[in-house]
Amino acid sequence: MGNFDKKLERFWEVFIEHGGYVKVLTGLQNTLIIAVLGLAIGILIGTIIAIIRVYPKYSRLSKILNGICVFYVGLFRGTPIVVQLLLAYYVILPLIGMNLPALQVCVIVFGLNSAAYVSEIMRSGILSVDPGQMEAGRALGLNYRVTMLKVVVPQAVKNILPTLGNEFIALIKETSVVSFVGAADLYVAFNYIGTNSYEFMVPYLVMALIYIVLVAIAALLIKLMERSLRKSDRRN
Repeated sequence: MGNFDKKLERFWEVFIEHGGYVKVLTGLQNTLIIAVLGLAIGILIGTIIAIIRVYPKYSRLSKILNGICVFYVGLFRGTPIVVQLLLAYYVILPLIGMNLPALQVCVIVFGLNSAAYVSEIMRSGILSVDPGQMEAGRALGLNYRVTMLKVVVPQAVKNILPTLGNEFIALIKETSVVSFVGAADLYVAFNYIGTNSYEFMVPYLVMALIYIVLVAIAALLIKLMERSLRKSDRRN
């Protein structure tokens, strides 16, 4: 215990006296920004892709759009997120002459990556809705787009909420790779503390604990949302 107490003392010294807590707060903030905005982008683009995927393939345009969406999903699901980050930051953006901050690049790449997974989640949710809902909307005079967005998609979201929650939790954990492109996350913060305290056991244990707490909070919020939706369904 004496050896562990010394490690803990060195950790607190760097954490408090050398401004380690500032880096931790910055890393925590960036982690949440990337995860929340990434999921928001993923839901927006993923819903559009899902609607295109389930749209009847009667015209050439619908077939071309469906092919593009299939390629997009396969590309982002078939490559690791860290590879996508490295390619975007060090290859694609320099080639097109753009110079974006690392945090913005991470948000965009995580959003595009999440969209590929959310599209499949949303597509399964749309297909799980009774086809009679679409027929009823069309019978009332609504066109396909309005019926899909106002009738089918809201019901699909209720069905896939737990899976969307799992996607958010996955995004939180995957943010640990953003240091590859120079973004400041929790790993960068605790690596700084470990380097300056000359020991990494306590910093990495605390980092793991923070991730566990973040995931637990996210899971709790998802359960509360599910409970709220079930109550509203019972009232209706």
